[in-house]
Amino acid sequence: MASIICGSLAFDTIMNFEGRFSEQILPDQLHILNVSFLVPALRRDFGGCAGNIAYALKQLGGTPLPMATVGLDGGTYIERMKSQGISTEFVRTIDDSYTAQAMIITDVDNNQINGFHPGAMNFAHLTKIAARADIKLGIVAPDGRDAMLQHAEQFAAAQIPFVFDPGQQLPRFDGNELRALVGQASWVSVNDYEGKMLSDRTGWSSAEISRQVRGLIVTLGAQGCEVWVDGEKTLVAPVEAAAVVDPTGCGDAYRGALLFGLEQGWPLTRCAALGNHLGSLKIAHRGPQNYTVDLKSLAL
Repeated sequence: MASIICGSLAFDTIMNFEGRFSEQILPDQLHILNVSFLVPALRRDFGGCAGNIAYALKQLGGTPLPMATVGLDGGTYIERMKSQGISTEFVRTIDDSYTAQAMIITDVDNNQINGFHPGAMNFAHLTKIAARADIKLGIVAPDGRDAMLQHAEQFAAAQIPFVFDPGQQLPRFDGNELRALVGQASWVSVNDYEGKMLSDRTGWSSAEISRQVRGLIVTLGAQGCEVWVDGEKTLVAPVEAAAVVDPTGCGDAYRGALLFGLEQGWPLTRCAALGNHLGSLKIAHRGPQNYTVDLKSLAL
């Protein structure tokens, strides 16, 4: 069984600020904001939602099919995925664009300030989804706006169940669009902030959203997550991390675990518990794709 993963492939430039953003930003001077953060540590990682989710799903033994775009500088990313046994049949190269780039600054409290250049991601809608015997699941993760709308429609038309997880792209959709996207999805996954925005824009409470789909997952960071099914909420306990090193990619590790559990036909609470476990494993490592999963310790 394979899962199509619609989302971005990006290079992440990750910088660590050895202070707190809250101590550098004056709330009453936001209208003339002009700040600079000294970042002694800098590294460049393979990232993007599709790449990170595919990495997590492959680590668990699943079959990811990332559907994404890279630019003229994306050859190294394609070769990396191939070396990991991840199919690149749905990865398109856009020759006159750069691969998407994320600039991420993290402070000592793991708060983040991000800058994102979409580049080739803006052309993700050029690749279409069609029914195929081995494709049983999908996810619409943060991607180009047109791609997210069209891929959701294509999943629904092909009768492929999918997770709608809009992430940081959620503010780009209005209430009507979000209600349509939820209506096409089988599951919805958001963090607690995104969940509040989704409710505000759709006019639906979490309970009401969960009645539109098979289930709604709301992640709560170190507090675990909520699983909503048919209007009923279940709290799924967190897994304590061995260390808190870097939150970049934790949400994508969770998404990969969610897809794996759904591939296995597990109850949504069990999928969420695996997501909590993988998120806690990832946060103890720098970069979104630099951890390894010990399948024996997970007792899958």
